[in-house]
Amino acid sequence: MRGNFGAIALIFLGTFFLLSNLNLINISLIEVFRIWWPAILIAVGVSMFFANRERKDKD
Repeated sequence: MRGNFGAIALIFLGTFFLLSNLNLINISLIEVFRIWWPAILIAVGVSMFFANRERKDKD
C-alpha cells in the first residue's frame, strides 16, 4: 500500500501542475495545501494503518 500511495500522490501532483500550466485551474499549490492539509494527513494515516495491518497478517 505504501508504494501505491506514493504513486497516487505523484499522479495527483503531476495532474495538478499540468492543469495549472494549461491554465485550466487558477489555484496556487500553497492555497491547495492550506485547504487540503487535513485530508493529506488522513490519507497518510490510512496508508500507514493498512501497511501495518498487512505486515501483521504476514507474520
